[in-house]
Amino acid sequence: MTRTLLDVGADVTTRFTWNYVQDRPALTRLYEKGKVSQWNATTDIDWTPEVNFGDPDPDLTDEDRAMIDGFMGFDQPDSPFYGLNQEERTAIAWEFQSWMVSQFMHGEQGALVATARLVETVPDIDAKYYAANQVADEARHVEAYAKYLNEKLGQHYEISRPLESLLIDIMTERRWDITYLGMQIMVEGLALAAFGLGNVLFRDPVIKQITDYVMRDEARHVAFGVLSLQDFLPQLSAAELADREEFLLEATDLMYQRFLLEQVWEKVGIDVEEGKRFAATNPLMVIFRQMLFSKIVPNVNKLGLLTPKVRERFESLQVMQFASAPDSASEVLASA
Repeated sequence: MTRTLLDVGADVTTRFTWNYVQDRPALTRLYEKGKVSQWNATTDIDWTPEVNFGDPDPDLTDEDRAMIDGFMGFDQPDSPFYGLNQEERTAIAWEFQSWMVSQFMHGEQGALVATARLVETVPDIDAKYYAANQVADEARHVEAYAKYLNEKLGQHYEISRPLESLLIDIMTERRWDITYLGMQIMVEGLALAAFGLGNVLFRDPVIKQITDYVMRDEARHVAFGVLSLQDFLPQLSAAELADREEFLLEATDLMYQRFLLEQVWEKVGIDVEEGKRFAATNPLMVIFRQMLFSKIVPNVNKLGLLTPKVRERFESLQVMQFASAPDSASEVLASA
């Protein structure tokens, strides 16, 4: 039976501020950039191309086809997909696209709700302004992905358990900075990388348009988290920082598990444990998960949260090479 609701109880403190002076120039610039970057999911996306779920492969470059084949393991003897004919390969690839876009949609609703919480709980007017602007962005993202899944693919997957668990953790947290850490840094940062990588695997022009638009917004959202936390976190005690460290480690583990694709294996009739073993060891899937952290690690580093425990966890995932990459806030503000 498909679940349609999830109730998450929370005890939070609503903060009003009577100081209406915008004294954080970087956030003001980001807010201005957000105001002029709005788009309309109904009119700015070309919805006219037909998308027939399960249609044969579109015209792909040899490079893209090789990446898809390697990612799914179609030519690897240890893959559960080894030996499938072209029709079966196409069906699997469409299922993966449906699953991935479904998780994008669920994650965007998580961002919608979490950012609305930030409007309520953050202490300064600059952050309230930008968070409210982001709420509109997230509503548009959910709208676009839902329209695509409902009207173009005609199916969707339920939210993955790891993503649901992280959203529950974020929404039951009363400390506003941990809401930022969970959503703006972890979920949005991972999504920003996933959108770009997913567009290589996606099979029709409609979803590529949607994801291109969404990516423009997501870069600002991650920057919002970095700008909001970089002055606040240094004020915390060692015990308070240890709490953030534990949250970050748990979120990292949940996000890593998110891409072992249990739901896809179950849907296509592959033994779930066999599929998970393949996803955990297939070289291209390992690289895919590593790349998902490319927008997370440099921001964690900039925020001063790259503690020995976090560094050890990132090293075990082989993602420390991203620590010195440009951070999202600097990239976005440089183009403002």
